[in-house]
Amino acid sequence: MSVLAIAEHRRGELRPVSLEQLAAGRDLADELGGELHTAVIGGGVEAFGAELNREGVDTVHTVEIGEEFNHDVYTQVVTQLATELDPTVLLMPNSVNGLDYAPAVANRLDRPLVTDVVDIDAEDGLTATRELYGSKAETTIDVHADQAAVTIRPAEWPTIEADGDAAIEAFDATIDESAVRSTVKGFEEVGGGDIDITDADVLVSVGRGIEEEENLDIIHDLAEALDATVSGSRPLIDNGWLAKDRQVGQSGKVVTPDVYIAIGISGAVQHVAGMKGSDTIVAINTDPNAPIFDIADYGIQDDLFEVVPALIEQFQ
Repeated sequence: MSVLAIAEHRRGELRPVSLEQLAAGRDLADELGGELHTAVIGGGVEAFGAELNREGVDTVHTVEIGEEFNHDVYTQVVTQLATELDPTVLLMPNSVNGLDYAPAVANRLDRPLVTDVVDIDAEDGLTATRELYGSKAETTIDVHADQAAVTIRPAEWPTIEADGDAAIEAFDATIDESAVRSTVKGFEEVGGGDIDITDADVLVSVGRGIEEEENLDIIHDLAEALDATVSGSRPLIDNGWLAKDRQVGQSGKVVTPDVYIAIGISGAVQHVAGMKGSDTIVAINTDPNAPIFDIADYGIQDDLFEVVPALIEQFQ
């Protein structure tokens, strides 16, 4: 019995979910009493393979083929990898790319597919946990099959940081060119800016408590003092006060910074879904019953217009 996790990369960088899959995969492999394999497909796989060589990984499989993601190519390669390695659980990221090829692969392998999983175990048969209704409810799915395909939600597992001693092996995939019916001509960021909040170490995130767009100046001043990046909750994006690429939450981006400072954010489940994986969460809110305090490591119950200027003065 074994687990195979398919890594994901974009524009020369390994995506964080690739390393999170290793944590999920290692736990599953231990429960199954088997090995953890991971694979990376595309261009520059030698460097990605070295990066995936983390503690707990038994074998890293590299497939050097093309540069950009292509549905038809990934479907063929992942199917061949799974056929060759015959893993009990095939893990893929619940991302735009992962959800593109995962259903096709599961169909070819005749395996049940469970998507957007936030917890999974194999101690007594395979069970997967999913969240419903904007993360307000959870459901546990019992998989009645010997083998399954699963996509995991980013930011639900920690990343394995320690280096490993895995074997790194090149996998020779055979591509049926007649089945490749699409061509990737280029890559273009749509609706984005010059900042990717998912890469930020420190995020200063602001909600409707800021009251007026003009008041955002103190948020930007705090971010500058902390060498941080500004992000926000959906109401500010809907008002046009911050760009769409700055939105954190279920309908925005999932972030996992070292420090997340939530200012004037109540903590609705839709927002929390996008930032609960942050290492340290600091909340500033006048409402002592604000849900954000339930997940905060540090909480300040006070007026943000008093607290933020004091923080700026301190850090400047």
